[in-house]
Amino acid sequence: MRPLRAEAPPGSRVRLPFTGPQRVLLAGSFLITLGSFAVLPYMSVLLHQRLGIALGTVGLVLAVASLIQFAGGVVAGPVVARLGLRRAMLLALALRTAGFAAFVPGLTSPVLAVGALLLVSAGAALYLPANKAYLVEGVPEAGRPRLLSASSSAFNAGMALGPPAAAPLVMGSPGVLFSCVTGLFALIGAGHALLPHVGADRRSSGAGPTAAEARDTGERASGFSPFLVTVLSVYAFMFFQHYLALYAVPRTSAAFYGAVLTGYAVLLVVAQPLLAERIGAMSYPAALRWGFGAMAAGTAAIGVGGYAGIAVGGALLCLGEIVLFLKNDLEALARSPSAPASVFGRQRLAAGIGAFASGVVGGQLYGAAEAAGSARAFWAVVCLQCLLLPSALLLRRRTARGGTARGRAGPRADGA
Repeated sequence: MRPLRAEAPPGSRVRLPFTGPQRVLLAGSFLITLGSFAVLPYMSVLLHQRLGIALGTVGLVLAVASLIQFAGGVVAGPVVARLGLRRAMLLALALRTAGFAAFVPGLTSPVLAVGALLLVSAGAALYLPANKAYLVEGVPEAGRPRLLSASSSAFNAGMALGPPAAAPLVMGSPGVLFSCVTGLFALIGAGHALLPHVGADRRSSGAGPTAAEARDTGERASGFSPFLVTVLSVYAFMFFQHYLALYAVPRTSAAFYGAVLTGYAVLLVVAQPLLAERIGAMSYPAALRWGFGAMAAGTAAIGVGGYAGIAVGGALLCLGEIVLFLKNDLEALARSPSAPASVFGRQRLAAGIGAFASGVVGGQLYGAAEAAGSARAFWAVVCLQCLLLPSALLLRRRTARGGTARGRAGPRADGA
């Protein structure tokens, strides 16, 4: 297998091809989400209709599983630091393989099924930060946008294809489906076992950043917090994810809604790698203006309604997701002296907080809008939030800069 790192001449702008390990990880990212999303979107149906678990209990189980999957990413940093990236990924895949295997006997046992779901969620919490950290190991900052965008495209392609691929089996032959997914994850684990070991990067080994890196981190740290921006980005985006179906299906059709989601997935997979280097070169304030601006325009278009409004709104929200989600990860990596696995774990936690807040607030907002007889008002409020959030961040940044400037000027004035 080709080495993890390929070197380019200093100052070269030539795009290096992906290495063998990077290709394995990108292929694995697609297959992992293909297998996972062949099962997970149908979990509420399986738990309620097949196993007879009450809907309230199903909701609680899914909430706990989501909490483990997102907040558990924080645990990934210490685990990776102890085991190493390759071993952490193998442990995560072993947990997920065992979880999907336990679903086969769990189809007749609610306790086994719930335990299997929690195992799968724990594996997901550990795998994604380790995967992304291994992917960017030894890669200079300029090469990260292309790699991370390719990884995101692979994940999203699997998410789009998994549910329709599993639809013929999920209710009629779920045992066959879970057996196939278990076999797929076992093969993915075997592929990961062939990856070379990588050493801890310089920052996580205790050597500390260079003077130039420390200066760059200090300059960037005076701006926005990527953790906070990620919380707000996911918060704004998840209104679309959670509530578009409630709005679009009665006004168009279920088939049109499915077509919008398919088009969204295709656009996300294709456009993000094409835009990755431009997004990487953007300043963070510009990325916020473009990303939140696209989301504001998209939610406004959805509020207008009709087939065209919903389709255009989905495309604009896709653009907002591409810009904000990629730029947040790049900035978090560039600003933090922590190991990449810890950085990605914190980003997962931020995404979980944003998704949770959006679900809670969105339910109240949508209910109030429907009670008032105008679901369009919901999208107007979301649009307004997308406009106000970056304004608040920019104002906070200017205030922080002003305070820093006064703090630096103070001693000079006193000395004078």
